[in-house]
Amino acid sequence: MSDKIKTTKEEREAKKALKLAQEKERIENMCVYEKEYEAFSYICGIDEAGRGPLAGPVVAGAVVLPKDCRILYVNDSKKLSEKKREMLYDVILNEAVSVGVGIVSPERIDEINILNATYEAMREAINNLTVKPDILLNDAVTIPGVDIEQVPIIKGDAKSLSIASASIIAKVTRDRLMYHYDELYPEYGFAKHKGYGTKLHTDVLKEIGPCPIHRKTFITKICP
Repeated sequence: MSDKIKTTKEEREAKKALKLAQEKERIENMCVYEKEYEAFSYICGIDEAGRGPLAGPVVAGAVVLPKDCRILYVNDSKKLSEKKREMLYDVILNEAVSVGVGIVSPERIDEINILNATYEAMREAINNLTVKPDILLNDAVTIPGVDIEQVPIIKGDAKSLSIASASIIAKVTRDRLMYHYDELYPEYGFAKHKGYGTKLHTDVLKEIGPCPIHRKTFITKICP
């Protein structure tokens, strides 16, 4: 019996070691762009959260990591649980050379459209860094009005450690804002859907209309 228990424990330890080795390899593979541009002193990942919701701001994150930084379990924020994102948010803040956040309001989104609002949030995030990046690794986009070399990477939040870290910063920041708005406007259920167009959300909109954080240009078909 004791030999069987011992073997089972050894197997568990072996599986644990294998999973850790696989995770380290995955993270190393996510540093391919960071290695390609390692001649630059400050490499900054850029990503956003909240382009699609009917309510709330769009938020951008900008993260400059140290050259040798390898934060395990970082991934595209959409692939992580909320608990894991919250944990990694603190690790990224602690490990990063600098972190910047940009937030653009629903009113501004209605004024200039969501794409331009996203660019504005990204520029704000860059400006809020304590160091000026030498190169930007962006999730898919090229940001206008920025005098820094940019590398747009399709699905970059799954391919670059810097971009994935920025996606986590942006997502956690925005989710926290939506929890705050849920306290101000509890009837809309923002804590559950974060402003996205779920059935719960659209049903409430049809029943009572929008609140001050709704994007008016996003709800014209729901609230004519």
